[in-house]
Amino acid sequence: MRRILYPFCLVIFLLAGCASASRSSQPPSTTPNPPTTGSTTTAATAASIPGLNLPAGFQISVYARDLNMPRFMSIGPAGVLLVANRGTNSILALLPGSSPQQAGAQRVIASNLNDPTSLVMHDGYLYVGEQTSIARMALGKDLKAGPVERIITDLPAGGQHATRTVLIGPDNHIYVSIGSSCNVCIEKDPHRAAVWEYNLDGSQGKLYARGLRNAVGMAVNPWNQQIWVSVNGRDLMGDNVPPETIYALKDQGDYGWPRCHAGNIIDPDFGRSAAACQGVQQPLVKMQAHSAPLGIDFYPKTATQFPSKYQDSLYIAFHGSWNRNAPTGYKVVRVPLHNGAVAGSAEDFITGWLTNEGPAMGRPVGITFAPDGTLFVSDDKSGVIYHVWYQA
Repeated sequence: MRRILYPFCLVIFLLAGCASASRSSQPPSTTPNPPTTGSTTTAATAASIPGLNLPAGFQISVYARDLNMPRFMSIGPAGVLLVANRGTNSILALLPGSSPQQAGAQRVIASNLNDPTSLVMHDGYLYVGEQTSIARMALGKDLKAGPVERIITDLPAGGQHATRTVLIGPDNHIYVSIGSSCNVCIEKDPHRAAVWEYNLDGSQGKLYARGLRNAVGMAVNPWNQQIWVSVNGRDLMGDNVPPETIYALKDQGDYGWPRCHAGNIIDPDFGRSAAACQGVQQPLVKMQAHSAPLGIDFYPKTATQFPSKYQDSLYIAFHGSWNRNAPTGYKVVRVPLHNGAVAGSAEDFITGWLTNEGPAMGRPVGITFAPDGTLFVSDDKSGVIYHVWYQA
């Protein structure tokens, strides 16, 4: 981080100042909190949002506000944060402000898209997951996008799970996750409840992994180069069954849905034999049912902005339950790793969006680390993006 990442740190903190916010159903208001930078570290004055709780030493601020259903994010040219603004069918860039104390303006990179919910930068191109396609456009340092080219156009529309997650794998192939059309059923379209693999130009698509009810979050484990996914389990089996899961993807792997859940739970409707779970892939992590894990990201291997305990970790955004007697989720959790392997159960990292005073005040969606090790979290209920960093 010392010499390599410092320029990036400066760019990131110039994009927007930190902000505090009051508890409200509306996006929190912005209060400047100027950062300070040095030759070896990046620090910031203390910032917090009343009601949100983090481990000691961690700070959180409103990085951007007044967005419309922001979903997944990616770091773009010159360290600018790019956001899939689902409610306006657009991709936004958060630009530097007039001073380090002020949040930057929002520039529309692409518009008139079809329900964009995920995006990733790769080799000068921005790839966008739309509901029925994967779009691609050249994007330079001036943040001027080239023409939108839809390189994959046969993704199914609608259904109970309409988001599409796009990822560029370590093999320079495109991986696309498509959720099931239903809670639990036999799908007719092989694209459903699966992850598909394509060349970078969108050609030669093939089924890569199946039996994944809704694998929303996708990220490459930097220690072993595996693709890990967060999977939303089926509903209407009770408050605590089946657990939400994290899996490592395997070429031609069978993950069990709809007949088997979480590796060993036979479905009461579709698990028609005692061998229903035979041969299915086993989850790496099991978590509280109905938490709705969405975005995931690994702490960057080369970053040291977080304390060592919080490095070598997977971070997960829990969007929150809709059909549980006692609501759950609505938080960010951390799974401790050791050299990229799971080393413990999921533990709370950011909580407080869910209170006893009524509906949750926010719903975390996307998790994205900047190369310097600071964290961005999108919230599609409040229309904001949070910034998290550590201050000793």
